[in-house]
Amino acid sequence: MPVPPNTGLTDRGVGNLSPADKDFVVKVRLAGLWEIPAGNMAQQKSQDPRIQNIGKNISAQHVLLDQLDRDAAKKLGIALPNQPNDDQKFWLNEMKNANATTFDQIYVDRLRAAHGKIFPAIATIRASTRNDTVRKLAQQANQFVMTHMTLLESSGIVDYGALPTAPAPAAAPGKGPVPVDPGMIQAANSSAPGINTSVILLVLAAALVAGVITTMRIFRAR
Repeated sequence: MPVPPNTGLTDRGVGNLSPADKDFVVKVRLAGLWEIPAGNMAQQKSQDPRIQNIGKNISAQHVLLDQLDRDAAKKLGIALPNQPNDDQKFWLNEMKNANATTFDQIYVDRLRAAHGKIFPAIATIRASTRNDTVRKLAQQANQFVMTHMTLLESSGIVDYGALPTAPAPAAAPGKGPVPVDPGMIQAANSSAPGINTSVILLVLAAALVAGVITTMRIFRAR
């Protein structure tokens, strides 16, 4: 089971609990509510031993993650759903109605897309939450999701072209990828107080000549 080692994270339920934190705990529960039965279907409907094994592993690991999530929710007083949401019910019905030929592709693509969506959300919560219990749950969930994405990709049939495209990065002001501070440009174009630009150039030239002479001496010594 992909449970991270004890990293010193506390789990006392202390720290401000944001709406995003609560939403995260609910979404972890929802993930288990449809991925556990989906994994069970993979073991029953697929004729490929690889898909059967992937479904078995993901289903079993979600049972463990679901317990971790319910423990966290109880500690934090967060109400959890007991049924998948409408989208998840649609995906489960889609898998239920699929035949042996179409099931594998539907199962792998649906779960891979879902994990791809929750993956960056977990990172955001892990990096920003003020609550120690949510922080630990996010740490654990991150490991599970990464493991599941890797398992699904090991099937060799993920349709990467169907995955959503990441948004383009926001254009940075100025020229180049790093934002340019006008104050920095002004400072660079002006000489430092009390130092003449000509003096600086002479010092740099002298250092360059000294470097060339030293290099020539090294080569002659060889």
